[in-house]
Amino acid sequence: MGFTEPAPQWGIMIRFEHVTKRYADGTTAVDDLSFEVAEGELVTLVGPSGCGKTTTMKMVNRLIEPTDGRIFLDGDDISTIDPVRLRRRIGYVIQQVGLFPHRTVLENTATVPHLLGWGREKGRKRAAELLDLVGLDPSVYGGRYPEQLSGGQRQRVGVARALAADPPVLLMDEPFGAVDPVVRERLQNEFLKLQAQVRKTVLFVTHDIEEAVRLGDRIAVYGHGRIEQFDSPASVLGAPATPYVADFVGADRGLKRLSVTPVEESDLDQPPVVHLDDPLTKATERLRAEGARWAVVLDGQDNLHGWIPAGGGVPAKGTVREHARRMDAWLPLGAPLKQAFATMLQHDAGWIAVIDKEGTGRFLGVLTPARLHEALRRSIDADAQDVPRAEVAVESVAGVGSP
Repeated sequence: MGFTEPAPQWGIMIRFEHVTKRYADGTTAVDDLSFEVAEGELVTLVGPSGCGKTTTMKMVNRLIEPTDGRIFLDGDDISTIDPVRLRRRIGYVIQQVGLFPHRTVLENTATVPHLLGWGREKGRKRAAELLDLVGLDPSVYGGRYPEQLSGGQRQRVGVARALAADPPVLLMDEPFGAVDPVVRERLQNEFLKLQAQVRKTVLFVTHDIEEAVRLGDRIAVYGHGRIEQFDSPASVLGAPATPYVADFVGADRGLKRLSVTPVEESDLDQPPVVHLDDPLTKATERLRAEGARWAVVLDGQDNLHGWIPAGGGVPAKGTVREHARRMDAWLPLGAPLKQAFATMLQHDAGWIAVIDKEGTGRFLGVLTPARLHEALRRSIDADAQDVPRAEVAVESVAGVGSP
């Protein structure tokens, strides 16, 4: 099994110690499982049906009791905690949501606070806050019933209900599996934004490796009752620990890795740059001197404005501002390489501009297809060598191309 240690600055929220679940007919669902989940970490459990991932998750809230071994929640042995009290400390989201059809959205969301004796007003206030957090205006949706919502909206209510009592742990069993692909992607995006705010410790069960890669801080890849590899998404895709993992993540794992490899400044080329108020003659001379076919155009604050070609019928008079062309192919630093590749294809671009991720638009450089390929290769080698990506040298074929 391949393992990585959780981030050292975090405490351990969930710990499995040699946990086995064996049924009366002799079936072993989980076999001698040991792993740790750090506080605030989102771990995806992925594997085929019947591999033990859902059994693992259900043992955390004692919906299933282990045959052997111990499970700890924030340092407490869960076998010593009353199951009802334990479950009120853990949020639980399932694929079919399980909302009460005779209760309004607000009442459904306030279920656990009500059970904890919060009082009607306090519980409803918390429910309204959570509905707003998941993108459902409580003044619009709070009085509706589950049948009046779309599948995606019901799923959001399920997440809000699970968070209502502010539990430290969230268990999610294929929560987005029952909605169409477009809604599923939207829910995944919204959940990632939500997790960035609330930072819960999450066990997320899925059979979809792309969902596991997209959401997880780490991935546990299940075989038959055992974890074959427990590692970062990039490591699982770039360095499968066993032939089973390599087969499970697929032959296209290099393409999947694009989605978890961010664009870094070390990946960028530096093309000729001109400014809006430069005389066109000056810009033309610079392009000719550097043998370049185009230049990036910036404003007075070095923010990205557009680009300008060399020659091509552009009259040699006026300023750059009068002849600059719109820049559609761009993205922020830190965006995944998959997004960069998609942007290149969408705009049929030989390069894309990269700006700072703070949203000011400050130009940092350009990413070419060759440099994108290098970034992917460096990412894989960096994991193998356990060094920062910028320290990995690869043979370069990069060069600034044409738009």
